[in-house]
Amino acid sequence: MHKAGFVNIVGNPNVGKSTLMNQLVGERISIATFKAQTTRHRIMGIVNTDDMQIVFSDTPGVLRPNYKLQESMLAFSESALQDADVLLYVTDVVENPEKNMDFLEKVQKMKIPVLLLINKIDESDQKTLGDIVEKWHTLLPNAEILPISAKNKFGVDMLLKRIKELLPDSPPYFDKEQLTDKPARFFVSEIIREKILLYYDKEIPYAVEVRVERFKETDRNIHINAVIYVERDSQKGIIIGHQGVALKKVNTEARKALEKFFGKPIFLETFVKVDKDWRSSQRELDSFGYNPE
Repeated sequence: MHKAGFVNIVGNPNVGKSTLMNQLVGERISIATFKAQTTRHRIMGIVNTDDMQIVFSDTPGVLRPNYKLQESMLAFSESALQDADVLLYVTDVVENPEKNMDFLEKVQKMKIPVLLLINKIDESDQKTLGDIVEKWHTLLPNAEILPISAKNKFGVDMLLKRIKELLPDSPPYFDKEQLTDKPARFFVSEIIREKILLYYDKEIPYAVEVRVERFKETDRNIHINAVIYVERDSQKGIIIGHQGVALKKVNTEARKALEKFFGKPIFLETFVKVDKDWRSSQRELDSFGYNPE
């Protein structure tokens, strides 16, 4: 028999969901940085073998929304509770287990297998970890608890083995050659956004969105034009930097990462525009793909 199923990864911000996703899939599908709220979309990564297909989904960190973008991010996370065959709820050794109890209460009611993953165990000691496990046993009594370190790949192989055991018998949902449900343009915008997350401070990364306006691929190379949107003129100045130095750095680092991702020379041009309403306008958010339906 062939096994296939949807394995959805949920949890609060900054617990290591995207790092875990990339380890499970074996590719850099999700951008992973030290900053919270890095993931904004629900991103699928597909693992195929002859007799199995696992469709992993990385989701935004659960938070109480303050504006429409965050409402869309929460909707992506909640949608992952609806279609999962196996749910991976990721926490870590430092967060308060009772954070975002509204979401946790929805997880408590789920009838499918839930694997509670306590990440970053390399940052804890045995006694503290024991106390954390005990607390989670109380909060999610039906969940299996697995301590892991996604960054160091500790426990990831064991987790993958358990997921395979829990998958239902099913034909594949996607073509066996397919790695993700996202188009190439999506990964271009995510890689540019990742570099902005890494190189700018404070509110700048959270006020930024990227749209790819041109993606022309030939056998030899790829030509890309991308627009970086910000909310204020002052942010535009910061992104560009004195004499364009800051934007040039982002461009260079993004181009290197894109060449590694696509395996081809990349010609990348980036422009910066101001769109004051993009985080609070449903029309703008829809145009950027923030529609969970």
